[in-house]
Parts: sequence; C-alpha cells; structure tokens
Amino acid sequence: MKSILVRKIVFTEQITLTDILSKKGKIYTFLNPVSYLSALEHKLLFGGFDGIFADGSILVAAIRLIYGKRITRRSFDMTSLAPELLSYAKKHGKSVYIVASRQEQVKKAVGIFKERYPKLSVAGYRNGYFVSEKEQEEEARHIVDVNPDFLIVGMGALMQERFLLKVKDAGYRGIGFTCGGFIHQTANNEIDYYPAWVDRMNLRFLYRMFKEKHTRKRYAQAALLFPARFIAERFFG
Repeated sequence: MKSILVRKIVFTEQITLTDILSKKGKIYTFLNPVSYLSALEHKLLFGGFDGIFADGSILVAAIRLIYGKRITRRSFDMTSLAPELLSYAKKHGKSVYIVASRQEQVKKAVGIFKERYPKLSVAGYRNGYFVSEKEQEEEARHIVDVNPDFLIVGMGALMQERFLLKVKDAGYRGIGFTCGGFIHQTANNEIDYYPAWVDRMNLRFLYRMFKEKHTRKRYAQAALLFPARFIAERFFG
C-alpha cells in the first residue's frame, strides 16, 4: 500500500468510537475527494494527525475498489460523528470548545446545540477568522488554558488542520476534530443538513452541489482529477 493517506485512513478504521471519544491527546481530521487532492500536496501536515476519516461514500468506494479495504464513512455532521460526540459530551459532562465560521454564525450554532442537547457544557467559542499568526498562537494558548474536553475547528481545508495542530503543539491534551462547514450549516438552521432519503441513498455530494453553488466547481474538478490522481498514487507512487 503506497499511499500514506490511505494507510492512515485504514489505520483509523480500527479505532472504536469509544476510543475516539475517550482517549485524550488525540486530533482527527476528515478527507473527501476534494480535500484529498489538497492533502496530496501536504502529506506532512496530515501525517501529524492521530487519525483521518473517510468523509464521503465516493472515497470509501475508491479505497475499497483500488486498495481492497473496507472503510466506514465518517463525517462531522449529523448523519455520522457529530451527534455521537455531542450526546457523549452531554451524558458524561464533557466540555466543548468551538472555533469556526463567523462570530454570529458560531454563536447561533452554539444556541442550536444547547437547544437540542440541554446542559451541554460549552467551554467557549469564537470565529475562525484570525488577523495574524500571533492571534492564532494566542488563541491556541487560551484553549490550552481552558482545557476543554473536545475542540471542534471549522476553518476550511488546510487552515483548520494547521490550527488544530498548532493547538496540540501548544500543549492541548483534549480531543480535537476538524468539522469543515458543519457550524455554518447549523447556523443556517440546517443542523440536519441532509434529508434522510439523501443520506440513505448516498447522494450527499449531489445534494450539497444543489444547495451550495460555490461547491460545484470544486466537485467538478474532483470528479475529473480525483480518480486519476488516486489510481496513479496507488500504482505509481
């Protein structure tokens, strides 16, 4: 198996949900066909994560077809990992800290989470827009001081990974996840972003293309580039 990224995804498949939500000092991120193309150019960055989940049925199918490995789709949304984490945090009295989206959106999302999960402990939150590297470092130190059990970061591919690694390097000993556009979707009253029938039929990427016009170019590029890059990486290194 030549792909470092696929090896990490296959390794992560062996980690149980219980361990994901309870073993501290770990950080996780997600890859779909679009972000996979970016990750190919930043393997060292993604290699710093304790686990990488296959976010989407297309990547799951590609790994099974090209590598012969069965992988579970895990996404940070309400069809997968997000409700497990939020329910676990509420049940066990664990705190959550969120860095994502714009300030008004993350504030609204936190309110929605608390409505659905009463008594959920939110240790803090802020937007994902930083004016400088220094501000990121200050926030990283602040998060370490607050020491939330779970840290959720949604700043877009690469930026969110870099920030989460920065927090870990600063001494964070909780459990961190990237979350992509989950906070933005929640703030738009779309915490249950995908209708049940869309989720059941694995049409999530098509539904998102329909709902969010800005994703169409990225998905079109992935449709053309991802298969070629993925196969080439497997057989030619």
